[in-house]
Amino acid sequence: MGLFSALLGNAGTVSQEELQKDYGKLLIDGEEIELGFKLIRDTFIFTNKRLILVDKQGLTGSKIEYKSISYKSISRFSIETAGTFDLDAELKIWVSSEQIPSIKKQFNKSVNVYDVHNVLATHVLK
Repeated sequence: MGLFSALLGNAGTVSQEELQKDYGKLLIDGEEIELGFKLIRDTFIFTNKRLILVDKQGLTGSKIEYKSISYKSISRFSIETAGTFDLDAELKIWVSSEQIPSIKKQFNKSVNVYDVHNVLATHVLK
């Protein structure tokens, strides 16, 4: 992920090995990381059981909030692909019956948003 893209708020892919090393302690028995992205200091991880949002807070980033969202609580989601002149693609996730998306994330062009869509579709549409 390039610095310019990160400064614009675009997420880039993170390897499963790095995610496992940094966040493996959050996983339960039988849970596996499928896909993950990093946005400057924040990370979001798709596992086979849930979506984990990691929000580093404060100047030093030593305070961290780990938010878990079960796939069954996701009522809908959308992806918007990057266009010719767009720098990013966008993911929106609605939790339960909320009217506006609970989660909005932007991805740089290096991320295949169809992979994100497939992971969500696989788990949400069961």
